Amino acid sequence: MSAETGTGAASTTEGTRTIGRARTLLLAVVCGAAVANIYYAQPLLHTIGEAFGVGDGTAGLLVTASQVGYATALALLVPLGDLLERRRLVSVLLAASAVSLALAAGAPSFALLAAAVALVGVTSAVAQIAVPLAASLAGDHERGRVVGTVMSGLLLGILGARTIAGFVAEVGGWRWVFGVAAGVMVLLAVVVRFGLPRITPTESTTYPRLLRSVLGLVRREPELRRRMALAAVGMGCFTILWTAIDFLLSAPPYGYGPAIVGLFGLAGLAGAAMAPLAGRLADRGHGTVVVTVGLVVLLASWALLGLGGASIVALIAGVVVLDLAQQSLQISHQSVIYALAPQARSRVTTAFVTSAFLGGTLASAAVSLVYPAWGWTGVCVLGAAVAVLGLGIWFLPRT
Repeated sequence: MSAETGTGAASTTEGTRTIGRARTLLLAVVCGAAVANIYYAQPLLHTIGEAFGVGDGTAGLLVTASQVGYATALALLVPLGDLLERRRLVSVLLAASAVSLALAAGAPSFALLAAAVALVGVTSAVAQIAVPLAASLAGDHERGRVVGTVMSGLLLGILGARTIAGFVAEVGGWRWVFGVAAGVMVLLAVVVRFGLPRITPTESTTYPRLLRSVLGLVRREPELRRRMALAAVGMGCFTILWTAIDFLLSAPPYGYGPAIVGLFGLAGLAGAAMAPLAGRLADRGHGTVVVTVGLVVLLASWALLGLGGASIVALIAGVVVLDLAQQSLQISHQSVIYALAPQARSRVTTAFVTSAFLGGTLASAAVSLVYPAWGWTGVCVLGAAVAVLGLGIWFLPRT
């Protein structure tokens, strides 16, 4: 049971209360802005390396630092959303993110910058606390749509971070990217503190027991395990595409520069438009159809992407289709898992997102092996194989 108090709460029952459009959009912005913090450094690695006199390989460790910080927080920090009051937790983490970003902006050495970026990764996990917060504020009749809208913000943050970082760095330098992001975090921390109602914690246990209970949920809920596996498949396909597409676009026959390559992230933003629709379908009981169609479309996207090795039109179409499929699948999965254990939505999120993160990590490693040996065609075969695996998981008999 998740009770809410505060001005503007329509009801304390999940079936009749409503979150409201303004709060939904606020949490979407929080998710997008927080997760974008992890990706700002990616298009700036060469510039940062030159500033500190280190090579591209060393500069690339900034990405590793942020991902390690984020993964650590997924496992150890996100479950606190069930133990602590979520509004306060979100606002505190946003403030901590602002401090981490400010440290990155003013870092006098590469080592200190890497440490600050790792802290940015840790605090950016607030995005995964905001999603179950939105689910708890929403009524049963609107939860899928609300989660879909909030997840749209998260996808916009992931795909738009590169473009934003490039433009800001072009105008004011790379330090300005982190500085501006710090200012955004401060603003959001204040708005969340005064713009959202208080959410009563759903657990009153110790922190070690809270962490152990995540594994207990995974053991007890077969549907959660299945959705976790499908989350790994979807994020695997997403990561395969966005890891390898830079290699493709930078080489013949395209030979694009970093600025144009970064703009391809905008093609993926179409997936953000699909999220609310997928959420509405889930609210109306059509989640099974969404997953089935989504997995088939995910597989079909790799055929388009395969043609994209020689056709820019096919490549863009494939990017759009894959992101539409992945976003639809993600929303459908989350609508189901949040209904499995309403009192443990943060811990369910930990299990689900950690599985997705693991799938993305394995996919990224696979691309590093496949692309040098078999090129773009091999990457597309790998992506199609992962999508087929997803179909197999979906159609296996339920236990």
